[in-house]
Amino acid sequence: MTTLTSGNPLAGSPTPSPEGREQTAPAPRAARRPGGAWLGLVPFAAYLGAFLVLPTVLALMTGLFDGDGALTGDNIAALLDPVVLATFGNSTWVSLLTAAIGAAVGALVCFAMLGLPETGFVRTTVDAASGVLAQFGGVMLAFVLVATIGTQGVVTRLLDDAFGLDIFAGGAWIYALPGLIPAYIVFQVPLMVITFMPALAALKPQWVEAHLTLGGTRASFWPTIGFPVLAPSFLASFLLLFANAFSSYATAAALASQGSQIVPLQIRTALTSETVLGRENLAGALALGMILVVGVVMAVYALIQRRAARWQS
Repeated sequence: MTTLTSGNPLAGSPTPSPEGREQTAPAPRAARRPGGAWLGLVPFAAYLGAFLVLPTVLALMTGLFDGDGALTGDNIAALLDPVVLATFGNSTWVSLLTAAIGAAVGALVCFAMLGLPETGFVRTTVDAASGVLAQFGGVMLAFVLVATIGTQGVVTRLLDDAFGLDIFAGGAWIYALPGLIPAYIVFQVPLMVITFMPALAALKPQWVEAHLTLGGTRASFWPTIGFPVLAPSFLASFLLLFANAFSSYATAAALASQGSQIVPLQIRTALTSETVLGRENLAGALALGMILVVGVVMAVYALIQRRAARWQS
């Protein structure tokens, strides 16, 4: 009687041999990818080279040379100027504040949507609105803020007429550094919703059931399991919001037309000013300092995101 040989079921199906015995047919080899598959990365590599690598190299090179092309350290030394340090300080605290507010409010929005069906009206509407508002900025956002809470804005006049509350009693703050705070929050909150919602949705119901089985409660699940698990994702999203605010230019340029309170506006001044003598390439040094700050933040973000991905997979 003919018997079947045992073996790995993935190895193939048994076939009879010339001697009457059955052998295992070799599994077909996996199809090899064509050797030129890497050519599909060329457009992306060209994009990175043109808009990331090249500007970084230019910022480094121009920051190390003066207007005549001679090597100098004056531009780099200018980063220690009290005015420049104050500018970096302004950018840092505005970015930290708006990132903290955006992360907190965005996390609450994500938590409120956690129990809603993914294809429901509210969930899809919030997701769509977040995708639009996260990219909302520049002149359009500045116009909305001026028309709403400007010196003669709709809300400003309403508060003054109805309650006698003058929100500009201390000056036109919306056109100065404090005005960037509500402007940045407009796109920081939806960006937090986009980045943090996948991590919150990845929490497995089985974890809650296991916690309840072991004697825990739904209230104790969050401080003991939920928050510790979500902490890396929350911190990574916070760092992303910080980098987003630190590098924002269009909204600040449209809203604060005078002064150079933050680093991107200081770079604009260095590029357009005709009174900077001996430091013609100061903009390159400022851009280099900005690239270093954002680079460090994004490197930490990548490390934290890698840690958070361990339990999300």
